[in-house]
Amino acid sequence: MPCPNVVVVGSANTDMVLQTEHIPAPGETIIGGTFMMAAGGKGANQAVAAARLGARVTFVARLGHDMFGDQALAGYEREGIDTSFIVRDPDAASGIAMIFVDRKGENSIAVASGANAHLSPADVERAGQAIAQADVLLVQLEVPLETVCRAVELAHAAGVRVILNPAPAQPLPPDLLARVSVLTPNEHEVCAIAAQPDLERAAAHLLQQGTRTVLVTMGQAGALWVDHQTQQIVPSFAVHAVDTTAAGDAFNGGLACALGRGLPIVEAIRYAHAVAALSVTQMGAQPSLPTASQVQTFLAERP
Repeated sequence: MPCPNVVVVGSANTDMVLQTEHIPAPGETIIGGTFMMAAGGKGANQAVAAARLGARVTFVARLGHDMFGDQALAGYEREGIDTSFIVRDPDAASGIAMIFVDRKGENSIAVASGANAHLSPADVERAGQAIAQADVLLVQLEVPLETVCRAVELAHAAGVRVILNPAPAQPLPPDLLARVSVLTPNEHEVCAIAAQPDLERAAAHLLQQGTRTVLVTMGQAGALWVDHQTQQIVPSFAVHAVDTTAAGDAFNGGLACALGRGLPIVEAIRYAHAVAALSVTQMGAQPSLPTASQVQTFLAERP
């Protein structure tokens, strides 16, 4: 298969994960559970997902000058990711996420953004040539919105396909939405972004703002694909989930890789579903992300 060129602009965190019987309520202390620490952050997860699936990946991000930053950078380099545009911030710590995962695989997350909050439009502009040469630009919202807007502006000007995973949800300016090729909110985010009460009306509103395709991920219910000609649910795969932490990031990394290879949208969604399904069967964010051969085997078993 062709090797797509994917640029990811986004966040890099270290995840501290505690697996417990249930997620503690305010004021509640739970004894027991299993602890693990792993590389995470939506941008980094999506970059690693695409790299393991065979893409040439360039990651634009900020890390602190600390052991978490050192470990993260070494991990990206092991994955074959181009780290030329990762800035080591002299003043801010690397981002940290605290994650509770219950026995059903559901999670609750709190994030200290650290250096992620300092990723700037100037950082993105230094990667302008890499963005212009990409097949796909993949961005999220765990870094400043002005930085996301600048990255999308550069990609749009170069005719590069843009996938925006709008998480965590926030209001988005119309000029940003008009430059997005594929918007990938989940079922909660799409309603929050569009300020509409249901999925169909929310997706229609975002199309009116100029986004070419809205792809709403709905977990086990599949994904709702909507553009100006089509409205279709593409089913997902049933698996036993143990940790859903990086499912959305796995989906977006898989989607970027598949679209970058030139797959039609329905085939690309099915491929992304497979990547996400495999990811939830393992603990951790980046440790759970599958390889291209694992996805190929998974899909071959489910024609």
